[in-house]
Amino acid sequence: MMNKQAEGDQAAVHAHGLTVRRGTGRTPRTVIADIAFDVPRGRITGLLGPSGCGKSTLLRAIVATQAHVTGTLDVLGRPAGHPDLRSRIGYVTQAPSVYDDLTVRQNLDYFAAILDPGRAAAARRADAVHRAITDVDLTTRADALAGNLSGGQRSRVSLAVALLGTPELLVLDEPTVGLDPVLRRDLWNLFHDIAATRGATILVSSHVMDEAERCHDLLLMREGRILAQDTPDALRTRTHSATVEEAFLRLVDEANALLAQEQPR
Repeated sequence: MMNKQAEGDQAAVHAHGLTVRRGTGRTPRTVIADIAFDVPRGRITGLLGPSGCGKSTLLRAIVATQAHVTGTLDVLGRPAGHPDLRSRIGYVTQAPSVYDDLTVRQNLDYFAAILDPGRAAAARRADAVHRAITDVDLTTRADALAGNLSGGQRSRVSLAVALLGTPELLVLDEPTVGLDPVLRRDLWNLFHDIAATRGATILVSSHVMDEAERCHDLLLMREGRILAQDTPDALRTRTHSATVEEAFLRLVDEANALLAQEQPR
């Protein structure tokens, strides 16, 4: 268990012995196997690994939408799923979570009313909606139906929804998949601005290794296990690699060799 500290000194996410299984009955499948890691506050941590390695499952566990989770998982100083965390975490899934028959502004108005209900909060909600639309650069499309937007624009609407409550922790599941290089660059600039100016923690998953270079810290994941956690520079130095992708492949080879040695002959 984690030593008790002042909340400001704790990691944004602390996991120990974290395991996720799928299915019930006698032979459930282990998707995440006894992992431990910490996500530091106020920084961008990239969760990198190939598709199917358990990244989305891990993010769902952190935001408490994943079943059959065991072990220690603390988020912003509270157990994952604690009611106090609802307004402190923003979550963006892989598929855009918007209503096609509403405009961009109407989508945000709807979710803002859920986060901050009541007539007394109307002005505050309007300010939050305006700020979120500006953050994701959709001011010129604010009154367009979400169903008429491009895929990249719909993804930005989902991100705007997650930004409504100025979350302390922003959990992003492959937010740049399918986006053009310019939009990917602009989103990463926004992520860095949010971390730098608002002190927010960002945990972002990707299977695109060149995005690792944009993160402050990295969690490298494969087959439900954490291969390594460090900064991009430290990972390259440690593995004598020119790129994070090369470092990842070397770590995979090391893990495979170790596994082969442990197996009975």
